[in-house]
Amino acid sequence: MLVESARSLIGAGCVVTVALPIDGPLVPVLQQAGAAVVIVETLVLRKSLMSPRGLITLAVSGLRSLPRAVQIIRTARPDVVYVNTVTIPGWIIAARLAGAPVVCHVHEAEDSLPRPIALALHLPLLLARRILVNSKAAENGLTVTLPRLASRIRLLYNGVAAPPQASQLNVQNGKIHLLLVGRLSPRKGTDVAIAALEGMIGRGLDASLALVGEVFPGYEWYERTLREQVSAAGLESRVDFAGFQGDVWPRFADADIVLVPSRVEPFGNVAVEAALARRPVIASAVQGLREIVVPGETGVLVAADDPAAIADAVCAMAADWPAAREMAERAHVDALNRFGTKRYADDLMRLLVDAGVVPAT
Repeated sequence: MLVESARSLIGAGCVVTVALPIDGPLVPVLQQAGAAVVIVETLVLRKSLMSPRGLITLAVSGLRSLPRAVQIIRTARPDVVYVNTVTIPGWIIAARLAGAPVVCHVHEAEDSLPRPIALALHLPLLLARRILVNSKAAENGLTVTLPRLASRIRLLYNGVAAPPQASQLNVQNGKIHLLLVGRLSPRKGTDVAIAALEGMIGRGLDASLALVGEVFPGYEWYERTLREQVSAAGLESRVDFAGFQGDVWPRFADADIVLVPSRVEPFGNVAVEAALARRPVIASAVQGLREIVVPGETGVLVAADDPAAIADAVCAMAADWPAAREMAERAHVDALNRFGTKRYADDLMRLLVDAGVVPAT
């Protein structure tokens, strides 16, 4: 969504400079979109730092990197500093010190944090002129902690680019190809998908599962746990650890059903991508996914952490592929209407103009 926001602003005639904490695959993509890129060492708040000791580490690191951030902002003299995530609060503070207005786009919905941690995470948002959220779930996570933020919040659903072409679901009798796209993380419920696959095999269903994504640094233990889970269930020939894929659309084209078994999901881009690829989706009934998937109409929602429910849903689709295909087609139309990139670009600029941080064109 950082890239999509940059493309939207550049397309509207804005000059965009993107500050990233490290060099990586986003740099050439952003440059190709027309953005200038600077690398500024910044500590990103991960779940491992969401503790009193972790927040102290974050504060110390933030103070160390603050002068450089302030210098960059003063040199660029921007109309607005657009902070793409609540997990880098240092940029909000730096912008205010540099005298620049701030808009923070919150893509997180941390509604289970201890209140002191949630307060520390969300307090910098009081310095923002406008707060954009990608779901009502994200909005709720903020206002429960700091009700004062409510007047500054505006809802902006993600805009997701469609594939160059999306073939209609055409399943032949044989193996069912399941797909899960997303980082390997307990939050994404990768272990739940593997357990669901084991249940399907136990029922006599011939199925396989492709896992497209990698772990964040520091979470290598989780991938080891997943591989042990696969091995213990005897699923080595049925689970493909495909790693990070720069282009996920071929994977969607090869899939019959897309799984989104997240335990936490502020929005759920993958559920939209599945719809755009004309593939039926089975997702957890959590947070933003409940705002994307209309049960029985554009997909299937199941309880989080329930592999048996996922297996039931897959078996039901396998028993009636025409109905699954019709549901995928309805989801395709819905995704184009509600989550298209043109709608996103228009709404983003409108909200920035309404906030008084960029001039109307």
